Amino acid sequence: MIVDERLVTYINSLDAGNTAMLDQIEREATADYVPIIRKEMQSFLKFLLAMKKPARILEVGTAVGFSAILMAEYDPVPCQITTIENYEKRIPIARENFKRAGKEAQIALLEGDAAEVLKTLEDPYDFIFMDAAKGQYIHFLPEILRLLAKDGVLVSDNVLQDGDVIESRFAVTRRNRTIHKRMREYLYTLTHSEELVTAVLPVGDGITLSTRR
Repeated sequence: MIVDERLVTYINSLDAGNTAMLDQIEREATADYVPIIRKEMQSFLKFLLAMKKPARILEVGTAVGFSAILMAEYDPVPCQITTIENYEKRIPIARENFKRAGKEAQIALLEGDAAEVLKTLEDPYDFIFMDAAKGQYIHFLPEILRLLAKDGVLVSDNVLQDGDVIESRFAVTRRNRTIHKRMREYLYTLTHSEELVTAVLPVGDGITLSTRR
């Protein structure tokens, strides 16, 4: 927990909620221990969509499709969403959820390793949401920047790793040290890029918000 738990609970209590279908998918994901974006991130994402009104959205990391459906539902303009997922067991669940939500024509799910799939994409995206394997963000970044429209917005989720990112690598469990190192490199690269303006915010498990200078 990055922000005081009581404060987060209060903030989330003010949330107006989602559609019944999104609530159902969220309950199912929670029961199956599938990580989806946190409540405070859901609210922030809806705000960004209302402000940016993106027509073309790219998501890296579909899971069971919750965030893609949320973006399709709450983007105030008609949009097309491309989402990438590599975990075979979650792909059919995501596809079924898209059908249940009536969004299968609006959301294109591309199967495979994002590092390879991203290379096959060409047209720029107004809005890119990164929510995949945290240790891979830094490796995805060159292709992500190639695909980001001139006035596009890049949002990266879970970048503060429950606060572990501020710890010494020796204070992090050995199995998490590679992710820790790569995430710190990712954050440094975004915030020191001459091409980008980036804010790091303690929303949910930490996010970055980037756009071109």
